[in-house]
Amino acid sequence: MADLFEAAGLDKEGPRPLADRLRPTQLADVVGQDHLVGPNGTLTKTLASGRMASIILWGPPGTGKTTIARLLAGETGLAFEQMSAIFSGVADLKKAFEQARMRRMQGRGTLLFVDEIHRFNKSQQDSFLPFVEDGTITLVGATTENPSFELNGALLSRAQVLVLQRLDVAALESLLVRAAFYEKREVPLTAEARAALIDMADGDGRYFLNLVEEIFAQGDAVLDVEGLSKVIAKRLPLYDKAADGHYNLISALHKSVRGSDPDAALYYLARMLTAGEDPLFLARRIVRMAIEDIGLADPQALTQALAAKDTFEFLGSPEGELALAQAVIYVATAPKSNAGYNAFSAAMAAARETGSLPPPKIILNAPTKLMKAQDYGAGYRYDHDQPDAFSGQNYFPDQMGRRKFYVPVERGFERDIQKRLDYWEKLRRERNA
Repeated sequence: MADLFEAAGLDKEGPRPLADRLRPTQLADVVGQDHLVGPNGTLTKTLASGRMASIILWGPPGTGKTTIARLLAGETGLAFEQMSAIFSGVADLKKAFEQARMRRMQGRGTLLFVDEIHRFNKSQQDSFLPFVEDGTITLVGATTENPSFELNGALLSRAQVLVLQRLDVAALESLLVRAAFYEKREVPLTAEARAALIDMADGDGRYFLNLVEEIFAQGDAVLDVEGLSKVIAKRLPLYDKAADGHYNLISALHKSVRGSDPDAALYYLARMLTAGEDPLFLARRIVRMAIEDIGLADPQALTQALAAKDTFEFLGSPEGELALAQAVIYVATAPKSNAGYNAFSAAMAAARETGSLPPPKIILNAPTKLMKAQDYGAGYRYDHDQPDAFSGQNYFPDQMGRRKFYVPVERGFERDIQKRLDYWEKLRRERNA
């Protein structure tokens, strides 16, 4: 039977993509991530110390997250178990935890690799905590989304976040060399076509090797750029590769909105949509822009952003993408204010600084005789019964004194808010004189 497989040029395990066949067998062979796996890399030092903690690998697709997780299991002698948060549920997690518990009783640890870990909901993420804390599992999570926004704080506090970079030209060139060595022939491309292929990969090593495999399948005829575009059947990228990463693009979109440039904002929105970005990810970011950069200068911005999200979910693509474009235009052309953002940050800092100071007794309820005897609620003036519906009383803790956090800007609706605040401050001074 083995002879039949060999005669047919087949592997008994079935055909494997070139990207899988070229997977590194040791961490030092992972390309483009020297800050993690190089001689002075974070993971290199961690392994040398003999103490492997749980980690979150954050980076774009095709940068080596799965490969690194597999190799870590081999380097540490841990049993490797893999699951995807897209296809797994509570039952799968329980099974994985139970198997890890059984291994631990037998003296062996488990490295549980969870791809797309940000897809698990809060309760599912919380389920990892006791098993990470007691060492039943060493968790290696992989995500393409910012962990600060997508993962629970409790889980993040128990894992080190390691950032993987998009593969640069040198890293992709090294993959070409490996592919040629494996295939025992040069990749049939002119120098210009080779550069175009690297541009097309957009830093994604797996996608890059899939393209290389497709080129090898065409035979030995050397392809120029035009021939490459026909083989790949894909329009060559028109963007500058140096400015293209996923995170650079979303930053460019956000800053274009903040800078009130609807044309640039639409351009970066279109760039991300044509690159296959999840439209709901973009919708979430537009909502964030409406809160962080516009706020009460135009309260309708948040309404527009949320409506765009709902519209996309209702219509789907491509019709729903127009709603995202409309929201981007709205937030880009709206008056800007980060006063609410700054006010909340200042209030949070004050809350941490002042600890558990009690509110003044005048605004505390007194449902019991004892509390009434302690002057809870004594002297409280019901604002609706006061002239102008404003009492001017102090609501800050007595030991703290009055603070000012919210400072509206002189733009949009916040201009009117400032007029109200100025009027109330005038009344407050008069009634507390």
